[in-house]
Amino acid sequence: MSGADAVVVGAGPNGLAAAVVLAEAGLRVEVFEAADTLGGGARTVEATLPGFRHDVCSAAHPMALASPFFRAFDLAAHGVRMLVPEASYAHPLDGGRAGVAWVDLERTVDGLGVDGKAWRRLFGPLVRDWEGTTGFAMSDLRRPPSAPVTAARFGLRVLEQGSPLWNARFSGDIAPALLTGVAAHAVTPPRRLAPAGVGLLLGALAHGVGWAIPQGGSQAIADAMVDAVTSRGGVFHTGHRVTDLAELPPARATLLDVTPRALAGMARWPAGYERALRRFRYGAGACKVDYALSGPVPWANADCARAGTLHLVGSREEAVAVEREVAAGRHPDRPYVLVVQPGVVDPTRAPAGAHTLYAYAHVPAGSTVDVGAAVTAQIARFAPGFQDLVLASTVTTAAESAVENPNHVGGDIAAGAVTLWQTAFRPVPRWNPYATPRDGVYLCSASTPPGPGVHGMCGYRAARHALRERF
Repeated sequence: MSGADAVVVGAGPNGLAAAVVLAEAGLRVEVFEAADTLGGGARTVEATLPGFRHDVCSAAHPMALASPFFRAFDLAAHGVRMLVPEASYAHPLDGGRAGVAWVDLERTVDGLGVDGKAWRRLFGPLVRDWEGTTGFAMSDLRRPPSAPVTAARFGLRVLEQGSPLWNARFSGDIAPALLTGVAAHAVTPPRRLAPAGVGLLLGALAHGVGWAIPQGGSQAIADAMVDAVTSRGGVFHTGHRVTDLAELPPARATLLDVTPRALAGMARWPAGYERALRRFRYGAGACKVDYALSGPVPWANADCARAGTLHLVGSREEAVAVEREVAAGRHPDRPYVLVVQPGVVDPTRAPAGAHTLYAYAHVPAGSTVDVGAAVTAQIARFAPGFQDLVLASTVTTAAESAVENPNHVGGDIAAGAVTLWQTAFRPVPRWNPYATPRDGVYLCSASTPPGPGVHGMCGYRAARHALRERF
């Protein structure tokens, strides 16, 4: 191994973002990745049948077009086509009804009937200043917001939707269900402040920029970042799991795209810091199901066929009950299921006429249960006859996900429970959440601010700290 100015451990989106920032600054960068392929959660494989390309973890990208890192990186300039469906997400209900979050806010308002104006009042100010909304929500929450008025509006809406007031502005049942489905991305019971913030951010981006799907799969995003690093002389080592910092070559900065649990075992730390790392909480898991289909999903509501992402759980009340079951360690009979149908905008994912379908269900942490049958039944609940289209399927339990990707502790794809405390103080209560007590060693995973999602901001911010402090 040649000498490096900076070493990065982990080639997921955040590790790659850190490597890009460091390489663009003219540093010699080496990246070590445990898997045999690069990309972490942003990988694409043939998981079911030949010719059917499935995303390993992330499939739709609510934050990619809005992320300050990716806007500066310019995915389009690196050959990545981000395709935006007409509808960012949809939420079907029994009886063929559905709420649809079209990219066009006014079209969404028109479709929500009695609650349309309430939806506009809730999201309109956040959508009009989606850059200010994003800047606040994707910050490290350690400095004053660049758009204080928008930040205040966002905060007041979080207080409303994370409290008993969350139904105050709605009269019907479709709009509340639509909002609850997106808040459940936090994989925790929705009527809390942290998931309310998740729902409002993702909901605002649904209308502000759209939830994009990369042509060819999420691997395209990872490959673009890898190419940007290698073109500047960066070196990648795959199949190398780092368990001790002593294994790494000497460098002025070391950035780690790992969880606090992994970090705790990689060196000897001051007792207080190690206790804080080991107290870091992880959330519920996800059991993923990939489908190869002979045709498009036959949704009972036709508008659902135009949405890239769907949340399948029923009413707001049912969503709350289901997520509480999961938090209590039980497997609901009808789980919350998130579905992404790339074929809505990207026909390259499957042979002509066929489709891939991405789905996962929320399950208790560490679950070894195959809930594939429950996921299929939940899809068929809103798309009668769905099971007749299935050519093949592959199930990855939460426990198996944790083995495949050590950052998914217990199958937690968010790399840490999304709670109010762990939003403000992620991973430990320090002014610089990326720095560790060791000079030149930084944490840059989704366990740091601003948290989960393919946005690259954790790696970007950690790398910027390293550049200022070490170079």
